[in-house]
Amino acid sequence: MALEWVVLGYAAGAEAIMLLLLTLPGLDGLRRGMITVVRNALKPMMSVVPFCMFLLMDIYWKYETRPTCSDEHACTPSEHLRHQKSIMKSQRNALLIAAALLLYWILFSVTRLVVKLDTLQQRVENMKKRDD
Repeated sequence: MALEWVVLGYAAGAEAIMLLLLTLPGLDGLRRGMITVVRNALKPMMSVVPFCMFLLMDIYWKYETRPTCSDEHACTPSEHLRHQKSIMKSQRNALLIAAALLLYWILFSVTRLVVKLDTLQQRVENMKKRDD
């Protein structure tokens, strides 16, 4: 199960790096190539969304099937500690899922805006050339 979280972490990291390269000022030459790379990568990266939903269902299933201690002294200290560690891992994984989904949405929106901005700049240049 740990491999799935590593893959999701790498996907979120790749999304963050692409987003950073698209939005940094002064990288116009690199941005044109990055737009092409990101636009081609967005559709395969869409698989992050169902993957995150699967992992959310896994967290929910683990939450629903966890052992509970009905009495105060029913659990040993080691069982209680293991339960607390499991809750912390689930919370960390939920944050990773939220970050991956949010970064994908922001990357999609920023890419769309950058493409629209480039087309508008080309229109302005064409209109300036036509007026001269």
